[in-house]
Formats: sequence, C-alpha cells, structure tokens
Amino acid sequence: MTDKAVKKPVWRVTPVMRKRARALRADATKAERIVWRALRAHQLHGVHFRRQTPIGPYIVDFVSHSAKLIIELDGGQHFDDAYEARDARRDNFLRSKGFRVLRFSNYDVMTNLEGVWDVIAAAIVEALPPPYPPPQAGEGLQAPGGRDEI
Repeated sequence: MTDKAVKKPVWRVTPVMRKRARALRADATKAERIVWRALRAHQLHGVHFRRQTPIGPYIVDFVSHSAKLIIELDGGQHFDDAYEARDARRDNFLRSKGFRVLRFSNYDVMTNLEGVWDVIAAAIVEALPPPYPPPQAGEGLQAPGGRDEI
C-alpha cells in the first residue's frame, strides 16, 4: 500500500435520522413495497440494496453501496417547482458522494414496472465490474499453473 492509506467514509447517523428512517420503512408507500419486493435479498443481479437509508443529511429510498446506485420514488408533490429545486440539490449532494441517482414517479412504478426494472437493471450492469470471461469452447478449465484440471 502507498504512504497514504485509503480511508473509508464515515457515516454518522444521528438518533433523530435513525428514528425517521425506521418510521419511513414502517410506513412505505405501495410503490416502495413493490420495488422493495424485487430489490430485497439480492434478487436483481445479486446486488444488495438497503431501504430508507440515511446518507449525509438525507434519507434515500433505496441504495446499493456496491453499485453506488440510489433509487428514489417520487409522489406527485415532487413535480412542483419547489420540490424539483430541492430534489436537484439533494441529487447534486448524492452525486458528489459518488452515487448515481435514478428517479421514478410512483405512477411509473404502478403502470410501467417492467420499464422501471429495465432501467434499474441496466444501471446495475453498467456500475458493476464485468465478471471473468468464461472459457472458450474446447479450452476447458485450467488450474492456476496452467495445468488442466481433472
């Protein structure tokens, strides 16, 4: 390792934020419950998601730290000018922390769930490193010294 050790970010969550996040998890909207059913338990490309998680001064709907992806579901009030400006500031903060933010309306989730999944799945594939390529036809598996495995 180099002289400068790589520091992991330290997230300090206040008791108030922790309590608010728990309350939001308990009082999820119908759209949030639908999305969570598909994201939970590593069901989407094996990526782990958390829901209603504090990041800095915000609580995000869904986050995958490994894919650096945040998914936000918005109700109708988010399309007012004041909410759009607030959401833009929030998204800029989250992007500054290295996250990609995807926003969907609750209406999109309820009427075009397949399209929402396609966008989320594509963002996950784009964010994760590619797996090792499979062996080509006829090559078989090789042990770490170049010897063929039996």
